[in-house]
Amino acid sequence: MARYVEIHPENPQSRLVGMVADRLRSGEVIAFPTDSGYAIGCSLGNKEGLDRIRAIRRVSDKHHFTMLCSDFAQLGQFVIVGNAQFRLIKQLTPGPYTFILKATKEVPRMTLHPKKNTVGVRIPDHAITQALVAELGEPVLSSTLILPDEEDPMTDGWDVNETLGHALDVVIEGPVGTEGATTVVDMSEGFADVARAGAGSTEMFE
Repeated sequence: MARYVEIHPENPQSRLVGMVADRLRSGEVIAFPTDSGYAIGCSLGNKEGLDRIRAIRRVSDKHHFTMLCSDFAQLGQFVIVGNAQFRLIKQLTPGPYTFILKATKEVPRMTLHPKKNTVGVRIPDHAITQALVAELGEPVLSSTLILPDEEDPMTDGWDVNETLGHALDVVIEGPVGTEGATTVVDMSEGFADVARAGAGSTEMFE
């Protein structure tokens, strides 16, 4: 069963955040709250972790994983961002948006969409997630925790633990932000296309 960890939503305890980061580094898979529901994640380059997440989500190798980044500077190391994309991403982050972009060589190939060489990136507006990414020193590779045959992400840590504790290593208890999955904006072809309308407003794309 997963270790169930309660982390303060406004002032995350450094000891607990450090423990979770260490477990990510050791190859474990965690569930954690974000500003748009729960997510499930592992460290970059963790093939076993990726396979476990795909099995839990029941998604194919064409599923876009998302790198949760601490800030724009870190995001820019892993994806190719043009001037127009730069302005839009800066305007919408931090917040409940995922951007699909062409990846740089810094991203492990196993993480990419197999045909498009793209990956999702986002900068969450959530104290626990931000503390974890900062402590880890690199993005957390993640997927929104939406159960098979469901449309909305899970939102309660105790429910995640009851339902998936047997398949996870750590479950962080904490409040989520806006209900609903992130709004996904595909910018990989040079223009913004809303691939999934979610928690983030899509007014600027209409």
